[in-house]
Amino acid sequence: MTPQPLAAGDPLRLGPYRLLGVLGEGGMGKVYVGRDGAGTPAAVKVLRPELAHDPHLAQRFVREADMARAVTSTGVARILGARTEGGRPWIAAEFLAGPTLDDAVRTYGPMDVPSVRVLAARLARTLADIHAAGLVHRDLKPPNIVLTSTGPRIIDFGIARPEHGLTLTTTGQIPVTPGYGAPEQVLGQRVGPAADVFSLGAVLVHAASGRRAFDGAHVAALQYEVVHGAPDLGGVPPELRELIGPCLAKDPVLRPDPARIAAAFAPPKGAERVWRKGPLAEDIKRREAAVKRLAAPADTTVPGSGRPSRRRFLTGAAVGVAVLGAGGGAGARWLGRGGKSPTADVPPAVATPEAAFVSVVDTAPGETPDALWGPVDGTAPGDELPLPVRDVVVVRAETGGLLALSVTDGKERWRAKEVDADAGFVSVADRMVVGVDGDGVLCAFVASTGRSVWRSGSGVKDVLAADHARVYLVTEENELRAVDAWTLATVWTRPMTSPRSPNGAARALVGDRRLVIHGRDGRVAALDAETGKTVWEFTGQGTGGQAPSLSGNIVYSGGPKLTARRLDRGDLLWEEEANRKEVGWGTPAASGLVVFAANSYNTYRYKTLAGVRFPSSDWYEVLDGTGPGALAPPAVEGATVWLHAPDGSGLQIVHKETGDRLFSLGMKGQGGYRMASGGNRVFLVRGGRIAAMPVYEE
Repeated sequence: MTPQPLAAGDPLRLGPYRLLGVLGEGGMGKVYVGRDGAGTPAAVKVLRPELAHDPHLAQRFVREADMARAVTSTGVARILGARTEGGRPWIAAEFLAGPTLDDAVRTYGPMDVPSVRVLAARLARTLADIHAAGLVHRDLKPPNIVLTSTGPRIIDFGIARPEHGLTLTTTGQIPVTPGYGAPEQVLGQRVGPAADVFSLGAVLVHAASGRRAFDGAHVAALQYEVVHGAPDLGGVPPELRELIGPCLAKDPVLRPDPARIAAAFAPPKGAERVWRKGPLAEDIKRREAAVKRLAAPADTTVPGSGRPSRRRFLTGAAVGVAVLGAGGGAGARWLGRGGKSPTADVPPAVATPEAAFVSVVDTAPGETPDALWGPVDGTAPGDELPLPVRDVVVVRAETGGLLALSVTDGKERWRAKEVDADAGFVSVADRMVVGVDGDGVLCAFVASTGRSVWRSGSGVKDVLAADHARVYLVTEENELRAVDAWTLATVWTRPMTSPRSPNGAARALVGDRRLVIHGRDGRVAALDAETGKTVWEFTGQGTGGQAPSLSGNIVYSGGPKLTARRLDRGDLLWEEEANRKEVGWGTPAASGLVVFAANSYNTYRYKTLAGVRFPSSDWYEVLDGTGPGALAPPAVEGATVWLHAPDGSGLQIVHKETGDRLFSLGMKGQGGYRMASGGNRVFLVRGGRIAAMPVYEE
């Protein structure tokens, strides 16, 4: 979550740390993001001024620093400094860039078996180090575990204590997190290292299943289950149950020690890749990059960005870091409004309901199949293609904003009247639809229901593209920006690759760590999606609004030439001149190793062959009618390719492999067709109406 600006009464500096913003606050203290003179970022926790003179609370605060310093393990957040006498006591801790375990499970789902083994072995070794220092953590839970590129790190020693002595918990407070604290903690009995083992077992149940090991309608019921009930291991894979089960024994004596746990959970070779590859690893990398920008000295400038301001530093700090707890022993968390991630309740993507194929046997040659539904009214003219997102298709609404229809029957699911469809709209991981309102504010909605998820920032001009985690947009100042759709962090900002055009926005796509942008000036640029740096670019392509198309590691671009290039490096694989260069090739449509593209009244299918520097043309189709040709892409679904007539009046549907004409189709109305496909359907938009058509099976 984005750090909040410093308010009146907040210190500007504590020790060597210049404070940049507020990460969160609780009953005992406040946590700031700070940076020392060398550019090292830190999470700085400060005791509230009204509590600083309370000797008991000050003792507790001092002890937290002492406890954390006593553990030298690489599996905990390091203490960078502390001032425990005079003034306002503060503790500076390592600034960990990465999601907490609970947020990771919420966002990416339960971990697979090898990943849980890695997590368990690492955490067990860290607990062994904590216990070797003579301490018991006493509050191990998913929010107190940060997933970094080097593995899980345990944070928050707010209620840790030696194996002897009483706690410093205030009367009336629960000295244990319900559902994760051991039975002996719940009962107020003497607590030893075995209590952390119980907590570890509960943590692993959550990681493996996404559910709590113990649950109840209220705290008392939950604590009763911890003491007397059996853990819920129903969602845990069978091969892990026999390993986790002993950790949750009611009798501390029966629980294994951390060394035995680490040995039992020894992960298979290569399992450590969970920190290096996949969505979780990409999430961690984005946060680390943001921390590096935050750590840049104050006089550092990024090319094209000017001198960084305080606001820029705060934006760069929005990396969803996990830090020291702000409250009395409370777990650290990313703080959004109400202390909760705005995307925490975004449901998983729903399944795509697939339509039945049309039978070739039961269809007469040239016969146009009946629509699955529609045409129905409600769409508006524009260049935006329909956006299928699993069980809905999103279009520009006739009355303004966005309209989402059910893909199965065309009935309205939801509307977002505030969205300016001219600015574009995209899907994030098939779970959210993101657009821009009339005031330039970025807006996100649950794709299936339209429920508002978040609104962020201002000054957004166009939304270009999105992947599973980021939205790529252009600001009113023509800056290109990547925003993390789950944390609202600004991942990077740089100058836009092409100047703004009065004819419309650039077109873009994202694939395999590359953001490819086709500007209205004919420049095509591929950027590193994680850093925003230009990887390759070339000029001389179409200026009419053609969009790039991607299949695997090949990206295709239309214009005076139809080009095929490697996505990763930009190497030219082949190019084909347009017959009519005043129009050029329209937007291509890639499918596997083939691409379909139209130039005026001719549509070609080209195949990209390894090592061949020219395209291999399987077939071409001479389209009925005359005209300049369409810049919008064909639609490819099942065994069919849907082609625009040159004058925009109709569609010709051909077989994808042979090029044989199957049937023709027309919809009443003015203007060209906009098409998109998915779930064995092709969605057609023209003249204020939309229909869904079936396709032949491959």
